[in-house]
Amino acid sequence: MLDAMGDRTGERADLRGDCSRCFGLCCVALPFAASADFAFDKDAGTPCPNLGDDHRCGIHARLRQRGFTGCTVYDCFGAGQKVSQVTFGGRDWRTGPPEHARRMFEVFPVVRQLQELLAYLTEALTLPAAAPVHDDLRRARERTEALTLGSAEALAGLDVGAHRQEVNVLLLRTSELVRAGVPGRRAKRRGADLIGARLEGADLRGADLRGAYLIAADLTGADLRGADLIGADLRDTDLTDADLTGAFFLTQPQVNAARGSGGTRLPDSVVRPVHWAPRR
Repeated sequence: MLDAMGDRTGERADLRGDCSRCFGLCCVALPFAASADFAFDKDAGTPCPNLGDDHRCGIHARLRQRGFTGCTVYDCFGAGQKVSQVTFGGRDWRTGPPEHARRMFEVFPVVRQLQELLAYLTEALTLPAAAPVHDDLRRARERTEALTLGSAEALAGLDVGAHRQEVNVLLLRTSELVRAGVPGRRAKRRGADLIGARLEGADLRGADLRGAYLIAADLTGADLRGADLIGADLRDTDLTDADLTGAFFLTQPQVNAARGSGGTRLPDSVVRPVHWAPRR
């Protein structure tokens, strides 16, 4: 069953950030605080000093070295280009009135949440074990897509939390169906505090790790095949030689935030980060 989790390589290209079609929204709309992830404080709505006139990051190739690890593990799931090119019709926040910029920055985080849900729903529809809820998943995806195409006013007034709850019911059911076919004990660690945990070689096949805090945990050689990793915090998690084959609801930002090796096995839905050790 672990080798028949479905082909998830067909993820839609519009669910990945395309900076060339965005007005640098994540570099302006979002705040960050001086920490291990960011070199200094920045308020929401204030352009990052590293943002160029062309809306591209001036230190993109040196973000980690310059203290901006947080930027390297962020993905808008395509919200940036959708807000820039669709919601606001290609109108730059720099050239319009202040109200235009304010509304664009207000809408961007909402669309980002919707795009993330679209990514999960799209992946869920590729999982054969979730076939009993595929029709419901398709309807939820259509509804979510329609919401992303709403006006700026509609998006600003959207109760995105309520919509997330509706979609989450389906994602939970998807998780149950998929993990039921995974051999092993299928540990339930949902939301668990596993910060710094020593889990070398742990058998976590089919585990429910939704929202688990795995910051700086040692998962060297752990078996995570078929695990549900939606929302799991993998910052500085050691995945050296771990097997994540068939793990689902795992996003690229989560993988980018972790540490891995040439022996780490990943699902087809994500790519090996460039800062990881290369394959042997």
